[in-house]
Amino acid sequence: MLIPNTFNIPAHCSRLIEFERNEALLSCYPDVAKAREDGKLLIIGRGSNLLPVGDYDGIVLRSRIMGKEVHEEGDGVFVKCGSGETVDDVIAWCVSHGYYGMENLSLIPGEVGASAVQNIGAYGVEAKDFITSLHALDLNDGKVVEITNAECEYAYRQSRFKHEWKNRFVILDVTYRLSRVFVPHLDYGNIRSVLAERGIENPTAQMLRDVIIAIRRDKLPDYEVEGNAGSFFMNPIVPMEKYRILAEQYPNMPHYPIDADHEKIPAGWMIDQCGWKGRTVGRAGVHAKQALVLVNRGGATGEEVVNLCHLIQEDVKSKFGIEIKPEVNICG
Repeated sequence: MLIPNTFNIPAHCSRLIEFERNEALLSCYPDVAKAREDGKLLIIGRGSNLLPVGDYDGIVLRSRIMGKEVHEEGDGVFVKCGSGETVDDVIAWCVSHGYYGMENLSLIPGEVGASAVQNIGAYGVEAKDFITSLHALDLNDGKVVEITNAECEYAYRQSRFKHEWKNRFVILDVTYRLSRVFVPHLDYGNIRSVLAERGIENPTAQMLRDVIIAIRRDKLPDYEVEGNAGSFFMNPIVPMEKYRILAEQYPNMPHYPIDADHEKIPAGWMIDQCGWKGRTVGRAGVHAKQALVLVNRGGATGEEVVNLCHLIQEDVKSKFGIEIKPEVNICG
């Protein structure tokens, strides 16, 4: 069976299990638990954050659980979504129903389950800002448990699901807390300038969503045309002392405050400064409009993309003294 992935790299697995209901997953629990015990289990969404470097000798598990449930409390709205729902579809549905907050995450191709694992984010907003809790199957004992936001220990593109909980839980649904009151987040990237170009001073939620989609489409490739996984690297968070040293060398360096002791520096900017934007090595390359995105030019293997990744990491480390790390999950 082929492993779903938006890099469009053909890779096979021994068995692909897709489930639409909790009961279907529970019926497969013995096989899934055994595969996990043998180190032969890969839990994925639609593969939009996955880079296969070869065939996978094991079980690939994917949720196809759909559906939404809504509970309102005053201005607050709790939306419980099946883990197989696409995040962008959820946001479009929420905006149309007057449930606000997640507009800046529009057009991210990942699924609801992955949003809780990766703590997906864009334009100053992260999934952790909205996730209240989730339900998951614990592969340790086959029981369905509820996990709170605090228990996930979210950080920038991080959660316990990527570390000590990796391959332990299969997420079934996620509950987001949204609001009936629209409070736009406009102070990130070029959101305000694009709104100004359109003559919009006070955007509605739909207007903001449309602008976010336009910005992403302008600078990010369509994976159906040119395989990619969106942002390949995480933006590094550096100590203030390191930031100040670089700011003296590069006065125009973009940066975003994290706290009193740390700043976030865009990896795409550093990659661009190293001259990688638009370059190609073999059949893998760096997108011409967004250096953070690595692409399959056509027929690339996972190994070719990994090789390109290493070359970029070496150049960034040499020029800036910063190690940039992949956001994409590499498997195979």
